Amino acid sequence: MKTGMRLPVALRGYDRAQVDGLLRRIGDALQGRTVVTADEVRRTRFDIVLRGYETRAVDELLRECVLELQAAAPIGRRPRRPRVHTGWLITWIQNARFSGSGVRAGYDVRDVDAFLDRVIDGLRGVAPPVTARDVRESVFRTVRLGPGYDEREVDEFLVQLAGALEAR
Repeated sequence: MKTGMRLPVALRGYDRAQVDGLLRRIGDALQGRTVVTADEVRRTRFDIVLRGYETRAVDELLRECVLELQAAAPIGRRPRRPRVHTGWLITWIQNARFSGSGVRAGYDVRDVDAFLDRVIDGLRGVAPPVTARDVRESVFRTVRLGPGYDEREVDEFLVQLAGALEAR
């Protein structure tokens, strides 16, 4: 877990005391002083308050914490992922649809589509394979005017895609 990380504060965000308390418990669990399960972290909900932690930053940090808790769990309690069939994965990627960003900034449609085409080509074996790490580290140009995809939807899809690539 990233220790000493300062989470950004937003006008409306997660209750800072609740988030700090959970992060302390997770840190203690990773050091073996207490038990906190990944499922418990996933089920946790925070109150939304004025001057709280930015929700997106907390959610991303907690996703990393869940992975660390799963990796630290005894082997018999680690989640098992079903293997993902390549044909199903290609179809799933091809059928992905994202909302337009509207008046907000969004990811460049051409960048996202080109990246997903590269993933499909890698799965088909006509190009070098794209790894889960490549998916997590992908960066797209942001457009303010012109066709753009909703950033949150694309980010959520990429998290799922990285997980599916790891399960292959």
